[in-house]
Amino acid sequence: MASVSHSQRDPNGAYTFSSRPRPVENRSKYREPPTEQAQGHYGNIMYDRRVVRGNTYAQHIIPTTSQPDPAETHRQQEIRRRAMARKRAIEQFKPRTPEALQGRKHIDVQTDLYLEELSDVVVATDIECQTDAFLDRPATPLFIPAKSGKDVQTQIEEGELFDFDMEVQPVLEVLVGKTIEQSLLEVMEEEELASLRAQQRAFEELRNAELAEVQRLQEQERRHSEEKERRTAQQKEVLKKEKETAEKIAARAYTQKYLAELLPAVFTSLRSHGYFYDPVEKDIETNFFPWLMSEVNNSLEKRFTARQLLDTIVYHVVQNRLELFKDQQS
Repeated sequence: MASVSHSQRDPNGAYTFSSRPRPVENRSKYREPPTEQAQGHYGNIMYDRRVVRGNTYAQHIIPTTSQPDPAETHRQQEIRRRAMARKRAIEQFKPRTPEALQGRKHIDVQTDLYLEELSDVVVATDIECQTDAFLDRPATPLFIPAKSGKDVQTQIEEGELFDFDMEVQPVLEVLVGKTIEQSLLEVMEEEELASLRAQQRAFEELRNAELAEVQRLQEQERRHSEEKERRTAQQKEVLKKEKETAEKIAARAYTQKYLAELLPAVFTSLRSHGYFYDPVEKDIETNFFPWLMSEVNNSLEKRFTARQLLDTIVYHVVQNRLELFKDQQS
């Protein structure tokens, strides 16, 4: 059933809207009464169709006092159609990624930074926002429909247009549901933080234990390395001494074998050259024999001198006798 609406202008220039009164027969015609399931269901206000999201500046419509010009409207539509056609042509001729080869397909590759730097410094920025005064909603109606039909009025009594208790119930359900959901999220977040702290403590304990074990293993490995180096040095020293001893023994054996035939010849040569002598024989040869020879020479000289003297005496005696004998004969 259509109702006739009328609008009329007040002496001060404002429009008033009035409609013919009609009885409210059944409210369930427009809204179903809430059930127990509906009362127990909590929705998310972010997905409620009655909530306006995004920029609302586009809703600010400048009121017009006259009917739009059909020619102007047609021109605007033509301009809009040409802009859309130009946009589609640009998108069509824009370079795109070539199609994948047969048997292959394109995949999304993560090219953004995926490493997160952990820092104790909280990055804070200051942002200011100044709302322009001309962006506020005007107090006058944004859109006034053109006058059509006759002006009529209607009287709406209290409780006939809507029931506040019934109409406010969905809003309260949304608010209460959002509040409970936010509370549950905060509780779950606190529990998750507690679990993360417990996991972090367990991880810290495990890491400290592993670090201690690693330090113990490193110390053990260091001791083993030092012991190995010390044993290796000792073994090298033993092998060096054994090699030197073997060389000494070989040199001694070779020397003995070589000197076994060399010593007699050397001793014979040294003995023949007078390097080895008897002290008594040496004393006799150097001291006794020269003295003996000098004494023998002295004795022989004395004997020779006595013989010469005797010969001289005998000669003189013989000469004297010869002369005497000659004298006697004469």
